[in-house]
Parts: sequence; structure tokens; C-alpha cells
Amino acid sequence: MRWLVLIGAAVALLAACGQSPDPRPAPSSSKAAAGTTHINLANIERVGGELPAGYEVGTVEGSASPAGFWGFGSGWAADPPHCAGLVDPVGATAGFAKGVSGSGAGGIVYAVVVTSPSGPVALDPAVVADCGHWTMAHGSATASVDLIDAPPIDGVATLGMVSATRTLVEGGSEIASQEHTFAAYLGDHYAFVTLITDPGSPYPPLQPGFAADLLVKTVSALRG
Repeated sequence: MRWLVLIGAAVALLAACGQSPDPRPAPSSSKAAAGTTHINLANIERVGGELPAGYEVGTVEGSASPAGFWGFGSGWAADPPHCAGLVDPVGATAGFAKGVSGSGAGGIVYAVVVTSPSGPVALDPAVVADCGHWTMAHGSATASVDLIDAPPIDGVATLGMVSATRTLVEGGSEIASQEHTFAAYLGDHYAFVTLITDPGSPYPPLQPGFAADLLVKTVSALRG
């Protein structure tokens, strides 16, 4: 997984500045069914076949969160603080993650499922209502986050987020990237898809709709 993070940094270095996402409507979430959803973790590997042709496909295993893929290591802070749970609901070092990744000209994609060691993971509607726009920071890195429409999935609460991340580096230059993350709350499991693109890349980026559709396919595979 480390080499994928390095690829993400290399992609972001191509941009001298990032662009902030346009405001989007707040996400609508379907109500999750009560109880624990049956999940087949091994089926996450099937999602690799849904990545674009020509993409280099790898695996994710160990610990993972959207915040980590956005480039934020331990110690980052959210403003307001309670919004942090939207991007790391299980705890990056607490849950066990399994997933697939892909890198290509259109950006980097991660499709991951995280198992919670402490019981069901729930999406709090009050936090969603409070966190339509928020920020996060760690060292010289900052991100501006907006909630966006999430794909509806029967019996599952879903959430969509878009972030514009900037990191100041030596000489006053700036590394920029944009991340679209779509997540599903599956009882004792949390599944998410993150698409990382470079606003300054000369290549056409994958569209947010690709990541949203991939979440639907990921949940379908995990339920199979």
C-alpha cells in the first residue's frame, strides 16, 4: 500500500495550485436496516475488475481510512472537531481494512471495506446536518471538505464528500489534489471508494460519477 501513497503524492506534485470544489447539495441517505449486514470480505477483490482498462491494480490490507488516502496521517484535526468522524468513522488504526486500488492517467482509485472491532458503525444525521462544509489540517496540509450527493443503496446509509487538499512545500510552492469519497455504512463494516485526481493534470480525470457507481458495485459484491 505504501507505493500507492507515493504514487498519489507524485500525481499531486504536477499541480502548482488546486481548485476548490463548487458547493453541492447536502447528501441524501437511505435508512439502514437494523442489525448486522452480512458481508463477504473476500468479494472485495472482484471490484478490481471494475477499474478502467489499462489501470494498474493493487491490493489494500491492514488499516485504512479516507483521511489517510487524502494524505493526512495521525494527528490531523477537523474544524468543527465532530466532523472528523465522517472521514474516519472506525479509526484508522482500529479497524482491519481490505480492498483494491488502481492507478492510471485519470487518477487513483481505492475501494475498501473496513471491519469495526467495536460493533456497528452508524452515520449520525445530526453530524451530517452540521458538517455540510468543514476543514481539516495537519502541519502544512489543509483540506476544504463539502458534502455532496451520495448514491442511494437499498437498506444502507450512504455519504458523499469532496475535498480540495493543499500542502505547502519548500520554496513556497503548493501541492494540490482533489478527492471524491463515497461511503456506505454496513453494520459492523464501513465501505468507501476514494477517487484522487490532480487539477493540473493534462489527462482527462475520472469523473465523480465513476466513484459513486463503484461504491454501489462494491456494496453489491460484498453482499454477494
